[in-house]
Amino acid sequence: MIWERFYPKEWVSSTYGIDWESWQKKGIRGVIFDIDNTLVPHGAPADGRARALFARLRELGMETCLLSNNKEPRVASFASQVGSPYIYKAGKPATRNYKRAMEQMGTDRDSTLFVGDQLFTDVYGANRAGIYGILVKPIDPREEIQIVLKRYLEAVVLHFYKGSEGITEKNS
Repeated sequence: MIWERFYPKEWVSSTYGIDWESWQKKGIRGVIFDIDNTLVPHGAPADGRARALFARLRELGMETCLLSNNKEPRVASFASQVGSPYIYKAGKPATRNYKRAMEQMGTDRDSTLFVGDQLFTDVYGANRAGIYGILVKPIDPREEIQIVLKRYLEAVVLHFYKGSEGITEKNS
């Protein structure tokens, strides 16, 4: 089906409910994150929850990289607050910077996860790069108009995704 290229491997409620220890046991050594509406509301600084998550991932021996289509001042500021390398103006869903993120982390497709809140940039790019992509619900429903319009199309894709194998959103 035409929509399958946009399907996430998993769909969960929140980045903060993901069982990172389980992923570590499965061989995951690196996590690529989108920032806005994945880790914090759009434009917000890192909060205690985000800083604690990155500290926890480091304790588990996991590398991280922030991959954002946003401009450098936004991405660099957030990255310094959580202590993570980053790539700004990433051009998602193009695969070049997903691959660059893996190179920076010293991981490959089989040892990397991607976590993001948008199907047509985040998940589609991860799928194209061969990375296991996890879709999370957006943290804040108030978004820029171009994202709001994409959300209508995402709803159509998620309808087919849910119906494809009786898949439902996981309440992590």
